[in-house]
Amino acid sequence: MIVVMGATGATGNALLHSRLTLGTPVRALTRTPHRPIPGITGAHQPPVEVQYADATDPHSLRTAFKGASQLFLAMANSPAQVELETRVIDIAAHAGIGHIVKISAPAAEPDSPVIISRGHHAIEEHLRASGLTHTILRPYAFTQNLLRLAPAVAQGIILGTTGDAPCNYIDCRDIGDVAAAALTRPDIAGGTYTLTGPEAVSYPTLASRLTTLTGNQIRYVNLTPDELRDNLIHNAHMPTWLADHVTEIQQLAITRPETPTTTVIDILGRPPRTLDAFLHEHHAHFRR
Repeated sequence: MIVVMGATGATGNALLHSRLTLGTPVRALTRTPHRPIPGITGAHQPPVEVQYADATDPHSLRTAFKGASQLFLAMANSPAQVELETRVIDIAAHAGIGHIVKISAPAAEPDSPVIISRGHHAIEEHLRASGLTHTILRPYAFTQNLLRLAPAVAQGIILGTTGDAPCNYIDCRDIGDVAAAALTRPDIAGGTYTLTGPEAVSYPTLASRLTTLTGNQIRYVNLTPDELRDNLIHNAHMPTWLADHVTEIQQLAITRPETPTTTVIDILGRPPRTLDAFLHEHHAHFRR
């Protein structure tokens, strides 16, 4: 039994779409079991058991982990992430789970300039100390998150603070496929993998591609970090911690130039999905 924690999130749901390759029962965890989980029904897909679990509710975790041998751990970034994920790891170990595949982040280091990445480092260290077999996946920015730019693109602009620095993107479906490999292939389990798409793309280049795609002029507006942070808080209505995080990771792209890895093709034997393919697939989101 493989337990998928974060089944309604981007990477957890992508893993559910990849479950045909798992060849074992899957239990999808959600805090809202009365709401349908996208992608878990289909004539050619094995059934998925859906169960309630909440990282703030230890009893629900103990119940959800019964009889499971592996856990896919993906939780939304938050100020409470270290506390919640370390609790999940401890309960999983006590429940007899033997292998955890954790979604982490690039620059997961104790002195990382990105606060959330420092938290992921602490969680990774706790996982190592648990004695469990563990696989760490460190994906860069999700291409799916670019859909959040649609309202700004409709106004003809993209805002950021990266200048001309290229940024790595990866399709969540590729992350799900790599996670499925880590859960089924002993040669993959136990490693730490940095995941990217096939190219790093700057915001000015993204604006140019969206201009071609939509037929509307899209321009990139480069802000100072403080300007971007204020815009995210006051106009995008982000909580302060999240605005700080977005600003920090964009600045990291400048101080640590991003280049693609070959991890996806090395593991899956096929190239990762391209940014252009994603944009064309979702072109309707970006058209005015």
